This record gives sequence, C-alpha cells and structure tokens, in this order.
Amino acid sequence: MQQILVYGDSLSWGIIPNTRQRHPFPVRWPGRLENALRAAGQDVRIIEDCLNGRRTVWDDPFKAGRKGIDGLAQRIEVNSPLDLVILMLGNNDFQSMHPHHAWHAAEGVAALVATIRNAPIEPGMPVPPILIVCPPPVGIPAGTMAEKFRDGDVKCTGLAQALRQVAKDTGCAFFDAGQVIHSSAADGVHLDAHAHEQLGDALVAPVTAALANGAAATP
Repeated sequence: MQQILVYGDSLSWGIIPNTRQRHPFPVRWPGRLENALRAAGQDVRIIEDCLNGRRTVWDDPFKAGRKGIDGLAQRIEVNSPLDLVILMLGNNDFQSMHPHHAWHAAEGVAALVATIRNAPIEPGMPVPPILIVCPPPVGIPAGTMAEKFRDGDVKCTGLAQALRQVAKDTGCAFFDAGQVIHSSAADGVHLDAHAHEQLGDALVAPVTAALANGAAATP
C-alpha cells in the first residue's frame, strides 16, 4: 500500500463555507482523491493532517499551534514510510493580522519542503517526494471571513507563480488548484462541495505521476 500525507489547512480539512461544519470524507478533496485512485486500481491510503488556520511558518496571535513548520518533521517521522507528501498551504498567511504577500507565503512553503526532507526518519525509510498544490486565490472575503481575511484577495496575488518557482527550485511537483476551482462566494475563502470534488478528481493525474516518478533515495 502506498501512503500519501496531505498537510494542509481548512481548505483540505473541509470546512463548509460560513459554518464550522465539515464536509464528509467522500466529498472533501483528499477523500475524493483516495476513492478515485482506489477505483483506478491503486492501493493507496491518504493520511489527512489538516488543521484549520494553519499557516506556513507564522504563529496565529489568537490560537496556538497554527505554525505549520512546528512539529512537521515529527509528523513525517510518525507516518513513515510515505510515498508522497501533498502540501497545500499559504492562504492563511494572508489573514488580516499578517502583512504577508505571495513571496512570503511561497518562502514559507519552501521552508516546509526543507523540513520534510530533513525529517529524522528511520534509516532505510524513503524521503518522500512532494507535490505542492497552490490553493485557489482568496476571493472577496465575506460572511464569517470578512474581517479575518480583509484584503486577503489582494495580498494573495501572484501566489501561483511564486509557488511554481519554489517547486522548480526545489525539485517538487506542482499543481495550481486555481486553474480548476475557485473559493466559495459565501465566504471568499473555503470550498463548496463541488469544488472539493473537482479538485479531488483533477489531482488524480498529477498524484499518479508523482507516485510513479517521484521516488526519492533512502538515507
């Protein structure tokens, strides 16, 4: 069985826009992806490590434990052996309490890539390949996200291009979710059920390719 770790935030955890409820596993994109891969004959297991409000390398001043780089190496160690890590983070770096822009978030993702590759895994375990997924752009913040993401739609400009360059520089696979889905109009941040399903389906091909081509050397 091939194991895939999804390291993400509320877009992957599956918050239903304008609520604190969660889409069920077959609907949210990691579940949709696992089911599609298994239906295609691949023996895979997706491990969801998705925390609401997770940043890349910054703290949330109001909630503890949202600094994505903290504990990441141990999560790789805990879940090894891994055949792929999917990173889909960045949008929470644009919350209104932060001054960050696309370059900052992309550099945060680059730091996460380095952390994954230097995790203290057991000897002989594979260093997993990484697929960087750029989240869809923040829309017009509305509803419950209006103040939390004020100006996030401006600050996120250029994230796809910046993450594509990070992927190129670090030898990671890359997928731009904004090419196939968009944030819900209900809150401008999260994903409707149909967007989750579309993203899960769209990731089948790049994930299959990453599993086939991305095996890394053992330490």
